[in-house]
Amino acid sequence: MIEGDKKLHPSLYQINTRVWLTELSRALNRPATLDDIPDAELDRVAALGFDWVWLLSVWQIGAVGQRISRGNAEWRREFQDTLPDLREDDIAGSGFAITAYRVSQELGGDAALERLRKRLRARGLWLMLDFVPNHTAVDHPWVMEHPDYYVPATEAQLAQAPQNYIRVVTAQDERVLPYGRDPYFPGWSDTLQLDYSNPATQEAMIAELLKISGQCDGVRCDMAMLVLPDVFERTWGRRPLPFWPRATRRVREQVPGFCFMAEVYWDLEWTMMQQGFDYAYDKRLYDRLHEGHARPVREHLHAGADYQNKLARFMENHDEPRAAATFAPAMHEAAAIVTYLTPGLRFFHQGQFEGRRKRISPHLVRAPQEAVDSGLQRFYEGLLSVLRQSVVRHGQWHLLECVPAWDGNGSWDGFIAWIWQSPYGQRRLVTVNYAGNQGQCYVRLELPGLSGQRVVLKDLTGPAVYERDGGDLAARGFYLDLPAWGYHVFELVTLG
Repeated sequence: MIEGDKKLHPSLYQINTRVWLTELSRALNRPATLDDIPDAELDRVAALGFDWVWLLSVWQIGAVGQRISRGNAEWRREFQDTLPDLREDDIAGSGFAITAYRVSQELGGDAALERLRKRLRARGLWLMLDFVPNHTAVDHPWVMEHPDYYVPATEAQLAQAPQNYIRVVTAQDERVLPYGRDPYFPGWSDTLQLDYSNPATQEAMIAELLKISGQCDGVRCDMAMLVLPDVFERTWGRRPLPFWPRATRRVREQVPGFCFMAEVYWDLEWTMMQQGFDYAYDKRLYDRLHEGHARPVREHLHAGADYQNKLARFMENHDEPRAAATFAPAMHEAAAIVTYLTPGLRFFHQGQFEGRRKRISPHLVRAPQEAVDSGLQRFYEGLLSVLRQSVVRHGQWHLLECVPAWDGNGSWDGFIAWIWQSPYGQRRLVTVNYAGNQGQCYVRLELPGLSGQRVVLKDLTGPAVYERDGGDLAARGFYLDLPAWGYHVFELVTLG
């Protein structure tokens, strides 16, 4: 983490920068830049308890990428589903088809970003930006100046798989290059694939990271696992030297504590952590919550603290469907309790609190008008108030055992329970019936000093208050009877 940031379990808010500025432009009746973001809005984000702001899509994109975005029929169908009144100027081009790591002039340029960063820092907020290691835009200057930075291809490959290759003209010659892609899907036709088996490419990308590290406090690295030696060789038949250990070390030599977050899949999270990443996406937890069964979630939460503390846990982001459109309301709340009240980085997405249902493609700069889900908004207000408490930001977390309430009652298997504790005696007991049916169980409270005490449990998310004998809790556990997707977040206080 960045020097001076002592929060063990921080929170991050992802903002679609271009959509945000489009909304501001409408209010101002003129094009808005980063300088137009109101201080009051930054105050609001800070007051919610966030530590990080991730500004999506601030970098320069090119005219060719924009033309490709506007002309791709499949993408356009997605855009029209999001915006039935789609206009050409809504499609600016993908924020991941980057021509230069300079802030787009439409956003105000590098100077406006630096001013915004200072305003964020004054409010205790750190700035995260994008880094796209796998590819560049098709109209990046390197295509003309350094075509050897890209994976070479042949005319035969172009003829065999035209969806994955393109013929380009460089300063030296005409050649075939592949679109950027992962091993399982066709190429992204607005990008070109960088060649990590070329040491010069790696040096050039490290230089880009060094530049970015002077403009922000951390980077979210797009599809970071694609440049791992094994993955790259499987995709391209060329084995590179490891990139990430050297890249993260070089950046931190210049900016100690600079933060790296990996977008990563295929159970490679631990691999990315070992290569220098502070955080890795926890897609596995998201998928298990989406499946709706408690046992796989519990099994996932048995991992060690050295792993869990470095997971970035989310319910949605710019790649995933909106949570409000994916989870039924009660299940949504239960999944959010599990996601955000377990260890690691708490990763929220703009529009999530209001229950937005339309995912916004990174190619678009406008969002549809949607009604606010007031019930979901109240839920998130309550959850964020809990997340601002020191015990769940700095405390120690421990998964608890749930056991049958009586012989033959299998509903205990739907429960997940854990406790947060601080050195100052604060305790928060979280219990969730992550199942579509009512359930009962006992939660074993492995806490010292309960015998001879009266224990008060006050739910911070609802009206429930219980007083129990500490000796009974120590001997039998805490009895729960919860409806489908029910939960409690208890403040636990012992009285002599």
